[in-house]
Amino acid sequence: MANVLLPLAKGFEELEAVALCDVMRRGGIDVRLAYLEDEVQKELVLGANGITIKADISIHHVITDDFDMMVLPGGWGGTYALAENARVQELLREFKEKKVVGAMCAAPFALKKAGVLGAKYTAYPGAVEEIDHPGYMADQKVVEDGNVMTSQGPGTAVCFGLAIVRRLVGEETMQQVKEGMLLSYC
Repeated sequence: MANVLLPLAKGFEELEAVALCDVMRRGGIDVRLAYLEDEVQKELVLGANGITIKADISIHHVITDDFDMMVLPGGWGGTYALAENARVQELLREFKEKKVVGAMCAAPFALKKAGVLGAKYTAYPGAVEEIDHPGYMADQKVVEDGNVMTSQGPGTAVCFGLAIVRRLVGEETMQQVKEGMLLSYC
């Protein structure tokens, strides 16, 4: 079974985190939600729109070898926290070397800070200037560039989740999940 780490920080984009987690779990991927230890209530992480999600594990207890991929939801508050967290940045570099990293919306900013953003990527259009990295592909919902996957924003979270299922589990499973969700736009 494939395993994905999805770290959450205060101000994360809830739709992205929940949609990614849901689609990946439908595809048979074990998704673990990680919290940053500098959060006040630790495992209870408040999103950008006032929704609190309970995470499973501290980012400090993550062992890279236990996972196949690390994917970051967007939301500027969460993105800035992920970009400034030394452990998250260290994990991004470890994952990029051996596994897959992903980010959506504003979170490619955290990938750039870690030095792992690919030559081609997509992101939320309003975040591109601050990401300040060549290779932005405005017309793509999901971009795969080697071991780096990126997606645009809340409206593309389901498509991003399906692309991750395809990458980690396979085309057949991705098609089953897509059909089961009655999706025609990804």
